[in-house]
Amino acid sequence: MSRGLSILLLLCSVLVGCTKSTDTGLAAEQAQAAIDDKIISNYLAQNPGLNAKRVDAATNDTSGVYYIIKQAGTGNALFTNSTQVTLADTGKLLYNGTAYTDQIFTETNEFHPAYILSQVILGWQAGIPLCPTGGIIRLLIPSRYAYGPNAQPNIGVALGLTNGLPANAVLDFDIQLYSVTN
Repeated sequence: MSRGLSILLLLCSVLVGCTKSTDTGLAAEQAQAAIDDKIISNYLAQNPGLNAKRVDAATNDTSGVYYIIKQAGTGNALFTNSTQVTLADTGKLLYNGTAYTDQIFTETNEFHPAYILSQVILGWQAGIPLCPTGGIIRLLIPSRYAYGPNAQPNIGVALGLTNGLPANAVLDFDIQLYSVTN
């Protein structure tokens, strides 16, 4: 009987320990979300001519992503998780921790890669379907919809980011959508 009680107590202590770390993780995520949202809102306040719109929170859980249609497209595509998109993009680090920046970390010029929509960062999954084929969209993406607390040491090194993309990086993308295939 005491052996069963000991196992039960051990199991309870493990479960309580798991709950604490999850609560701490959630608090850290919420704190970072507030920081990211402030970075983007301050940037937009400093650049009122951008006329950025927030991804609709009623239809999408990535409502911290902002977008600007820079060039209207002509296509009328249906986007699903398995949709393949061919595009060109320029990605910049919006904020380096102390100041706003235009530091490019990725750029496709003549090369137009294809991606499956469900395999790209959440900010792209939210923004790309808002841009018809042939259009150009700018996306301002909080870290939680990009790489989150995970630094990307290999991204951007070739373009001058010494240590790659930092953890909790707020990103700024210009994306030209060439084709959509379902």
